[in-house]
Amino acid sequence: MSDSETDGGIDRSQLPDGWTVWSQGEDGRLVLAYRPDVFNAADFPAPCLPTLYLTHGKRTRRPGVNPADTADSADWFVTLYLEPDVSGETLRFPTREAALERTVALARQFDDGEIDYRSLYQVPREEYFDRLDVLTGDDSAD
Repeated sequence: MSDSETDGGIDRSQLPDGWTVWSQGEDGRLVLAYRPDVFNAADFPAPCLPTLYLTHGKRTRRPGVNPADTADSADWFVTLYLEPDVSGETLRFPTREAALERTVALARQFDDGEIDYRSLYQVPREEYFDRLDVLTGDDSAD
């Protein structure tokens, strides 16, 4: 499969090199992962693997709720996760195409160091942030 072919409706050539299609569902769900080669527990903590979720219906972790049940929503949602309990704002879109476009834009912004991930943490992790700044190419965080 060439780089111009699609994964889950996404043209992989549009993704920054650091992002990869991690998983995709038949329902249009898509998960992108950032640099899984370095979030391997040796270089960076594996649970901190940045991911972008594109889901039909809002993703939930509440007990007793099926996260794949989208009967209540026709909308699509995009969420950036930095860790299982650390995420950015969940963005809502009326179509998958619009949500996919925003997912690719967020991937580019993150890869370019334009996402202020420090603001998403309640407990600062300065040493980790400094290393992530180097990885994402953010020179302005000093």
